[in-house]
Amino acid sequence: MLNGKPLICVSSDIRRYDADNRRMIHELHDTYSNAVFNAGGIPMITCGLCAEEMADLCDGLLLTGGGDIEPFRYGQENTRSVAIRPERDQAELDLCKAYLEAGKPILGICRGSQLINVCMGGTLWQDLLEQKGWVHMNGAIRHDIYTEEGSILRKLFGEQFKSNSTHHQAVKDLAPGFHVTARSIEGIIEAYEHDTLPIYATQFHPERLTGILWDDRTPDYKPWFEYFVNLVKEHASK
Repeated sequence: MLNGKPLICVSSDIRRYDADNRRMIHELHDTYSNAVFNAGGIPMITCGLCAEEMADLCDGLLLTGGGDIEPFRYGQENTRSVAIRPERDQAELDLCKAYLEAGKPILGICRGSQLINVCMGGTLWQDLLEQKGWVHMNGAIRHDIYTEEGSILRKLFGEQFKSNSTHHQAVKDLAPGFHVTARSIEGIIEAYEHDTLPIYATQFHPERLTGILWDDRTPDYKPWFEYFVNLVKEHASK
């Protein structure tokens, strides 16, 4: 906590950028840090190192969107996975495990949702179009989300609402200890919560539908980030 505000560790993308593949670059869309800041938290972007120290320093973890996770990490061969960043996979898995060990709140978005599931023993669909015939990789789409009774999403946004869709992968088998809190019309897992731990995840991108980016076709998702930031604050105050 700093000045009464919780510190939120925000994971960044990690990629090699020189001809010899010896140097790495870290980048992050400002939508994530803006969503945390506007909800009352202090975003701290991680460098991909010092997972245990980051879990000691920061009060909560936000795992962000990005490319695909290496399929071997969930027991599959690579058939349709792209934009793989092995260094990012390892860095975020280390972060996830460190925050689980610390018992601190975790929020996953898109890839972050998939990463948490893989870290805890779940699997993924490698390509929804190829494997299921479902198109969810279109930034212009606003599709219906159907929430489960008792979920935080239902309390905040109701039984049915619209959200965006920019992913070609999704959770297939949900890891033990979690339960589904929202699905698409096809049955894709759009959100889940842990049964006992402060872990929440969405397949869709709420950070792109709040603040100046809100386009009036969906709810303003600021309450989702306020819920998480307040949860982190409560845990940090114990």
